[in-house]
Amino acid sequence: MTSVDEARSTVPTETGTASADDPEGLRRIAERLVREAAEHLRGLPRPWDDDVAGGSPESFSTKSTPTDVVTASDQALENLIRERLGQLRPGDAVVGEEYGGTAGGSHTLWVVDPIDGTVNFLYGLPWYAVSVAAVRDGVSVAGAVIEPASGRLWSASAGGGATCDGRPLRVSAESDVSLSLLATGFSYRAERRVRQVAMVSGLLPLVRDVRRTGSAALDLCAVAAGWADAYLEHGCSWWDWAAGALIATEAGAVVRTPGPTGSTPPDDGLGADALFAATPGIAHELAALAREHGAASV
Repeated sequence: MTSVDEARSTVPTETGTASADDPEGLRRIAERLVREAAEHLRGLPRPWDDDVAGGSPESFSTKSTPTDVVTASDQALENLIRERLGQLRPGDAVVGEEYGGTAGGSHTLWVVDPIDGTVNFLYGLPWYAVSVAAVRDGVSVAGAVIEPASGRLWSASAGGGATCDGRPLRVSAESDVSLSLLATGFSYRAERRVRQVAMVSGLLPLVRDVRRTGSAALDLCAVAAGWADAYLEHGCSWWDWAAGALIATEAGAVVRTPGPTGSTPPDDGLGADALFAATPGIAHELAALAREHGAASV
């Protein structure tokens, strides 16, 4: 009979069998988890099918503010991923958006966002994602992000590059900030949105345009794919960026994260909880412009 340790020691890949304990093996597990979650989501009731615009009151609840929603689907997907990790990686710890968790003494920690872009999902907009990352010593070593509406799957492993549906990713070659496309996002708290809008309004005349999709994970993947040249947002949580930031990094982006669990990085004038990713040709100049227009006070 195969032991638990033997069952978790290898994982199938496209080219054979890799150790499930190296970054590439963990990447394949993350891909498997997000695929299974996306498939499970297709069989769940969809909030936008309800008679009440924006979903029925029974289909969601709120968290930090009345605009910060969680749906039954968020909870169902996190439960599924936790269950599957218990089977595939017994002994590993899990931190998820809906049910929390701690690293404990586990060598590998899985950081899970069951639906990133829940408001989009609630309204029937297609820009939402499932994100899973494997973390060691506070650093993401593997991760995957899937967009259930399109089926597109991004993934990366530390030192192993980033892909979308198996195709290698590389950030754009843009070197002129005035021709760059900037992605951003806004807080659930109204008073903070005012400060974020002030910063973005200062940057808007200096770039090609600004996009706001509503999913940090997908924005980071867009930078990795060259669909956006940069992304800047304040207030994102670890699960929002744990996989996407690695994907952007492995695609060649300059990436600055707030630090795992919200720990404050060295002060660089962007604000303690700023999440920033940009193609190298504009990263330094765009960060300087963000500071000039109040990033530290957002």
